[in-house]
Amino acid sequence: MPTAGHMNTEGSSSCSGGGGEGGVTTTDTDGAQSSIPTFPPAESWVWAQIKAEAHRDAEEEPALASFLYATVLSHPSLPRSLAFHLANQLCSPTLLSTLLYDLFLHSFSSAPSLLSDTVADLLAARQRDPVCHSFSHCLLYFKGFLALQAHRAAHLLWAQGRRPLALVLQSRVADVFGVDIHPAARVGRGVLLDHATGIVVGETSIIGDNVSILHHVTLGGTGKATGDRHPKIGDGVLVGAGATILGNVRVGEGAKVGAGAVVLIDVPPKTTAVGNPARLVGGTGSPAGHEDLPGLNLDHNLWSDYVI
Repeated sequence: MPTAGHMNTEGSSSCSGGGGEGGVTTTDTDGAQSSIPTFPPAESWVWAQIKAEAHRDAEEEPALASFLYATVLSHPSLPRSLAFHLANQLCSPTLLSTLLYDLFLHSFSSAPSLLSDTVADLLAARQRDPVCHSFSHCLLYFKGFLALQAHRAAHLLWAQGRRPLALVLQSRVADVFGVDIHPAARVGRGVLLDHATGIVVGETSIIGDNVSILHHVTLGGTGKATGDRHPKIGDGVLVGAGATILGNVRVGEGAKVGAGAVVLIDVPPKTTAVGNPARLVGGTGSPAGHEDLPGLNLDHNLWSDYVI
């Protein structure tokens, strides 16, 4: 098993203890052009993009040059940069950044699937969020992305039986980012936590691939009962802001849950649930369906013009 490397000491925080892939070219709101792949790119390609973007930002805004060098440009790979950034975000006077750096780097090095998931999550933000201007923008400043990557490491620790340390990471992520995901919860790849503030995901929750979840969403239980008691979210689902999904209910592939909905029942695939308590658009007998995957396109139609 690979061992964690030595921490790059450039830019240590005060709590440290002493060849391109295919894609489409887009123009951002600031006029800059960039390429978004149409399929999951290689980690090396994404890392090259991130470094190029950081170089550009350092030249355009010299005040950020030291930060960008310490966090991105001084590192030889995406895992090292991400580990460094997470460590400095989540450290405390008694939980040192050097310890967290080794922990995160070891996690991403020993489980290659974690790095693949990270790349898919970066691509999800770049493709789906119109305010995400670059991969480096997501890596450095999107707390939903950072909280999810920390959760992936915590989930690995939980699976390895290192539960006290996994719970410490959960606590720090909740304190710093305002996102509370139990380390036992299973999360797929290509997941977007948009804005992310106030997201709560319970212990036995399962979130599929290519899911988009907005802020103040709760995937919770219904009481103090133990066992399998949390929601199961299928691939390609969109969960609107402030939605609450309670109990061991299933939200099927490609379904939509409207903003502010309180879901206590199963939601069939490619249907829309709205309201409090939530009901299916079109009625339970013949709910209105759709063919797309709203988790990919963030299609919010049918939320304000519906018949139950």
